[in-house]
This record gives sequence, structure tokens and C-alpha cells, in this order.
Amino acid sequence: MLAGALGCRRLDLYLRFDQPLTEEQLGPLREQVARRGRREPLQYITGRTGFLDFEVACDRRALIPRPETEELAELVFARVTEAPATALDLGTGTGVLAFALARRWPECRVAALEASAAVLELAQTNAAALGLPGRIQFLNTRWPEGLTEIGEFGVITANPPYLTEAEWAAAQPEVRDWEPRAALVSAEEGLADLRAILRAAPGSLALGGLLALETGPDQHAALAAEAGALTGPKGARAYERVESARDLSGRDRFFLAWRARD
Repeated sequence: MLAGALGCRRLDLYLRFDQPLTEEQLGPLREQVARRGRREPLQYITGRTGFLDFEVACDRRALIPRPETEELAELVFARVTEAPATALDLGTGTGVLAFALARRWPECRVAALEASAAVLELAQTNAAALGLPGRIQFLNTRWPEGLTEIGEFGVITANPPYLTEAEWAAAQPEVRDWEPRAALVSAEEGLADLRAILRAAPGSLALGGLLALETGPDQHAALAAEAGALTGPKGARAYERVESARDLSGRDRFFLAWRARD
């Protein structure tokens, strides 16, 4: 906040530690400190947040992008060695996953699906600021219902709601009092949205295509059982294999499933 008030980098503060602040600089800073004292997230106060190598606007319409979602993007890039022709981000929020896909694979046609028109407007604003509006198809529709109407994709990513009611109740005030509950909490002990995507995705994944999900750390056994039980229209298995991957804190955070080729 201080760096913002002075219009400098945070690192520059070490070189300007004895600089007196003017009242013009102190006024906005006092207001921001008061907001932070009420446990409002810093990203909402500054209106910006970083993701990988870019920044986006961020406000209370959408969930604040997490470092774990950066890990999900990097995991997808590590597993998909050739750029797919098409990719889809479900529940795009601020748009960061869709932007990461479009920036990594310039020839890929990326779609971003979001049920909330207000949130989708934020994502479109961010795309314009990053010079990506013509690269991404924005879809204002719900999932998984909307999946059946928008074609086939080589990669589908999603960071859906996966918190349980108990986890929501125990969350820090920055999360519980400020971020959109609908983007965080899901029924069936946090599994409802994950299961819905897992069931619907085979109809929209290209053969051999990857579904990459961010999840809660205790949900992978249930998701693996769900994926193993799913079959296609001819009775063949829907997914040829699945993978659990851990985040940097060592928790099972990412669930990957590849569409069966036969």
C-alpha cells in the first residue's frame, strides 16, 4: 500500500525509508490501512493481483486468484507438451487461467465460461488490458449444462467451488467476510461441483484430452472412484487414466483425468 501511495516498487522503499510523506500521499494510505484493519483482502484494496507473469484487476465480484491456481496452470503446461487446438476454462472468474492458456499457446482457441454476467465483465476487462480480447471466446452460461453446447476441447481447466460448509465456517475473515461464497463452497462435502464437471467433461473433451481440476486435499479418492465408474455411450470407460498431484505444501490439490481414446 505504501509503494502504491508513492508510485514506486516495494523494493524501492528500502532506498526511500527516510522520505517524509505528504498529506496528499497519507490520505489515501490511511483509508487503505483502515480497510485492511477491517480484514478486507489486500487485492481488493489495491484492485490488482498478480498471476504467473501478468497482473489483472480484482474486486469483490470474483474470487482472488491463489498461488495454487498458478501451480495448476504450470501442471497443465508440464503435462501437455503440444499445444491443443482448443482449450476451455470453466468458471473463469477474473480470467487468469484462460489468459495463461492463451499466452502459453498463441495458436490455441481458448474459451472462458462464466455463469455470472458481472464476473464475466471483469474477465473481459482484464482480457482487453492484456491485449487478449480477440483471442478468447467468453461464454455467459452455467456449467456443466453449458458444456454440451460449445464444442470439443483438447484441454479443460477448472477451479470450481470445493470447500465444505465446515471449512467455510472456519475460514479467515478475509475469505469468509469478503470473497464470494458461491465461488468457494459446494454441496456434498465440497464434491458436488467437482463431480458434475467430471461427469460432463467427457462429452466436451477431445479423445485423449485433459481435464485439470483444482480440488480440496481430501477429495481425490472419491473423484478417482467417480472417474473409474464413468462410461461413454457405448459402455467404454470415459477416462483412460487419472492422476493426483500435490501442491507445493504437499497436499493433494490437483486432479487430472484424460479422456479415453477408444
